Amino acid sequence: MDAQGRGRAGDIDPADQWVLNPDTGEYELRLPPSAAQSPVPGPRAGAAPAAAPDREVPPQRRRRSAPEEPPPGRAGRRRPAKKKSRGKRVLLWTGGTMAFVVLAGGTAGYLYLQHLNDNIQSVADDGASTGGFQKDKAINILLIGTDKRTGSGNEGYGDTGSAGHADTTILLHVSKDRSNATALSIPRDLIVDVPDCPTTQEDGTQKVIPGSAGVRFNTSLGQDGRTPSCTMRTVTELTGVTPDNFMVADFNAVKTLTSAVGGVDVCLAKDIDDPDSHLKLPAGKHTVEGEQALAFVRTRHSVGFGGDLSRIEIQQQFLSALMRKLKSNDTLTSPSKMLKLAEAGTEALTVDSKLDSIGKLKDLGLELGKLNTKNLTFTTVPVVDNPAEKVKATVVLKEGPAQQVFDMVANDVSFTEVKKKESEKETKEAAAVAARLRGERSEPSEVRVRVMNGGAPAGSAQEELAYLQTDAGVTKSENAGNAPAEVAKTTLEYAPDQADQARALAEILGLSGAAMKPGESVTNSQGLPTMTLTLGKDFKGAGVKLDAAAGKAPDGVEKSTADKVECAK
Repeated sequence: MDAQGRGRAGDIDPADQWVLNPDTGEYELRLPPSAAQSPVPGPRAGAAPAAAPDREVPPQRRRRSAPEEPPPGRAGRRRPAKKKSRGKRVLLWTGGTMAFVVLAGGTAGYLYLQHLNDNIQSVADDGASTGGFQKDKAINILLIGTDKRTGSGNEGYGDTGSAGHADTTILLHVSKDRSNATALSIPRDLIVDVPDCPTTQEDGTQKVIPGSAGVRFNTSLGQDGRTPSCTMRTVTELTGVTPDNFMVADFNAVKTLTSAVGGVDVCLAKDIDDPDSHLKLPAGKHTVEGEQALAFVRTRHSVGFGGDLSRIEIQQQFLSALMRKLKSNDTLTSPSKMLKLAEAGTEALTVDSKLDSIGKLKDLGLELGKLNTKNLTFTTVPVVDNPAEKVKATVVLKEGPAQQVFDMVANDVSFTEVKKKESEKETKEAAAVAARLRGERSEPSEVRVRVMNGGAPAGSAQEELAYLQTDAGVTKSENAGNAPAEVAKTTLEYAPDQADQARALAEILGLSGAAMKPGESVTNSQGLPTMTLTLGKDFKGAGVKLDAAAGKAPDGVEKSTADKVECAK
């Protein structure tokens, strides 16, 4: 095809005509003076953009017969470059799953975006989502990796004839203020209840697929005709968090996306030779892409304890490395590389029907791009081996810590220390409430408290008492039965001279200053001065932090941030 027909002159690759506008943070198509103004067709589906030297073509001024308004996306005059463009932040953060989000202007850009739109595959959310993310709220995206054998070269992976399971699942929570995020991995072998799932069939009709109790989490997808919307419903029932959208990736997604960025740098603490995942690498640092990258994220028998939980750890390390790769190299300033990401991403992922266009993905990318990756925490749902099994093959929730983790996500609480954004000046009342948590704390053995049920499930006071005495060391505690009236929130009432004890108990239970109620002294069954803990309707179980917003990640929960280099052990 000649230069005019391709919308360029000479040997200039169309990819190198996409240039980052420092004024808007958007990528725009720049045509040289000799080029015709006819549309430039985008690459055909399945075709990767042509390789080209990584360079930016400066904007060219076109001759005009009469004055006219500058076209959209074109700057009238050059301005100093911003220190950090919005467009770069967008693709930096979303490189692993949404790096294909691009902005374009002009007719050629429109046609290319249409081409990318045609690449996108979507399936119905069947009413299981919130209806889609919103810019002024926290964002929850469900990322699902399946083990379905789709695509050439994948015959050796996954189960033969499988419809695809929810093999790797991450609930990605991004805070309302975009200052932090949590990537919560859900083990595929976790025993859960899969609810009934209204599901859109291929012919457009609706069918309710019956739920299953006490089954592996990974059966929430693919089995009995279940679609990603059923996995979404299962996550909601498990965590109490309703995802806004979902994205599904198969084996090809890992291969194509890693090749598009030129490989991902990983680290091994020991030699690995895993015949099941086909990964064979010596200890040390390596750059993996394509088939080797897929083998890396699927290996489990040669790392950790050799189970799925060990594989989750290596997958989290891989995603962190992918983030760092995008941050350190020139991918985001190279139009040719970015178009490769656009092609790979739109062809590799399946999204829900509320996220089925480049425009919607662009808007999501702009929101996610506000995040500082050092405050992106990777963690896993706290679990223990299934006590019902002699040969350990599945896991169950570690109830207290798991519920606390779910509450932190639901209440938009960061797993990392983040600087709070400046807000209105605290009122005297708010400052006084916060001050209740500051000061000396008594030893648990010195804390004297009576526990009352004020709206929690029957038996909660006795269960909490057992936890306080056995696990928390609060031996001077007693069950005082039902409270005079039900309350919505759990409270701790104490006399002024019991403040040290109140702060100690608040720390154990995860109470906020607002839950602490200074008052008059009362006595226990022995006639000794005591505090009163009234369990409200918000009580979620013995040992579960009562106010996630005042707490922190439970002890023993493994977590890491995307900015730290870790080697698979």
